[in-house]
Amino acid sequence: MTQNAPPDAPASQVPAWRRALIYGLLALFAGWCALAFRRDIAQIDLAPLKAGWVAVVAAGVLSLLNYALRVVRWRLYLKQLGHVLPWRFVSLTFMSGFAFTLSPGKVGEVVRGRYYLPHGISLSSVTGAFFVERLLDLLVMIMLASAVLAELKQYQFFLWVALALVGGLLAGIALVPWADVSARLAQQPHGGLLKLVQKVAAMLASARQFLSPGVLLMGLALGVVAWAAEAIGLKLVADVVTPDLLSIPAAMGVYSIAIIVGALSFLPGGLGSTETVMAALLVTHGYSTPQAILLTLVCRLLTLWLAVLIGWLCVWLLRDENNKAVQARYV
Repeated sequence: MTQNAPPDAPASQVPAWRRALIYGLLALFAGWCALAFRRDIAQIDLAPLKAGWVAVVAAGVLSLLNYALRVVRWRLYLKQLGHVLPWRFVSLTFMSGFAFTLSPGKVGEVVRGRYYLPHGISLSSVTGAFFVERLLDLLVMIMLASAVLAELKQYQFFLWVALALVGGLLAGIALVPWADVSARLAQQPHGGLLKLVQKVAAMLASARQFLSPGVLLMGLALGVVAWAAEAIGLKLVADVVTPDLLSIPAAMGVYSIAIIVGALSFLPGGLGSTETVMAALLVTHGYSTPQAILLTLVCRLLTLWLAVLIGWLCVWLLRDENNKAVQARYV
């Protein structure tokens, strides 16, 4: 029997109290940072950024290139699932997930899966693709970080942990017959925990199809270029503050190590941990503390917060698709 939902039924969203808690904590953290580093912040000189605004814009364009390449990869994954969808729809739905980047581990980005339900793409297929995408991004960060691994020994532990995590998960996806596991669990009486395990198994079974050599290597190559672009953006902005103090390999190492530590912290968007590590690494490369704070803030503005802004714009542009997705859940 089908159940009809009213056209304006709200889509599943993060509860208001949780959003208020998250943003409240972010506001407290920002206040703490301003208080703790008030002397350094007072010494921040914005004059170099005004003079070098072209480089700042170029860094922003490189961030847009990052998003575009990841859209290409996402469309490749959808094609692997047997669905060739219009570029505009794929671009908007993929980037709509950026609105939820501030969720731990970016898992909130899987909400984009609701837009694919009316097109016959299951949530387990979308989460499987997202899971592989996250693993490949972490692997790319490890590859970029290796450029400065020898000179940043204090962060080698995080890299080995990340490498072990990625290697173990990829091996688990490839070697375990998750489709059989999911089918057997589906035949069992479903309790709450068992149902969750069955959904995870279905997701991992779906993820396995993205590990074929061609799809895996293409996804990895697109990820390397995409994330290297944002690291080069950091290099461009750093040269505005002090020319030639940060090399391209060093910029890749600083950026990727900060992102890895932020990811392993499992804080929303890596906030706090990513900025702390990035600023500390920039200081080790010769920048003063005020300069390092300025570069970190600009980098995060052009990467994290630009993505969040674009994400919410895409959510608004997809409002009609959202109504279709809500109705698809009730039919």
